[in-house]
Amino acid sequence: MIRCVDIVKDYKVHRGSRRVLDHVNFEVQPGQKLGILGRNGAGKSTLIKIIGGVELATSGRVERDMSVSWPLAFGGAFQGSLSGLDNLRFICRIYGLDYDSTRRFVDDFAELGHQLREPVKTYSSGMRARLAFALSIAIEFDCYLIDEVIMVGDARFFDRCKSELFGKRNDRAMILVSHDMSFIREVCDTAAVINNSVLTMCGSVDEAVDFYRAL
Repeated sequence: MIRCVDIVKDYKVHRGSRRVLDHVNFEVQPGQKLGILGRNGAGKSTLIKIIGGVELATSGRVERDMSVSWPLAFGGAFQGSLSGLDNLRFICRIYGLDYDSTRRFVDDFAELGHQLREPVKTYSSGMRARLAFALSIAIEFDCYLIDEVIMVGDARFFDRCKSELFGKRNDRAMILVSHDMSFIREVCDTAAVINNSVLTMCGSVDEAVDFYRAL
């Protein structure tokens, strides 16, 4: 289970601070697919990063009884001066993965070709996202954190991402953040809405969609 307990996130701005998340509380059970709807800038990606340990909350805590991925397609942890292959090798060592088989998977899925041998700082944002996504699904997590960023790019790559996540790994828990109501309705069994820094859990996905539409 993953439990968010009184998560608060403030950012310093020119005149004081801005609260992005205000005492957010919810939990996700094994196998559950939670969709979180919210407008751009509502705090969805910030919440995902806090759950994944990429950012720290101002206060509150995240309790994890399951292994949790970093946010899919998040490439912020890459060492820019190292090549894609060097970053891959480092992650394999951390997670105890076989380098050769992981490299074949990432090479096939990300389709970066010779760019894997180039420094990551030379990659476009789309290339970094492809590498990060491929590495994310090369590791078998109990819960995957999914930002709407996976829905950009070419349709073929998006279809492959959906197949890996919602086909081959449909038994895993997932937390998805998006403003795409159709996508949340298609893949989630529970849903919530973030508005004005507050997260509201809804009784059903349809209820969450109706609530979000009314905002």
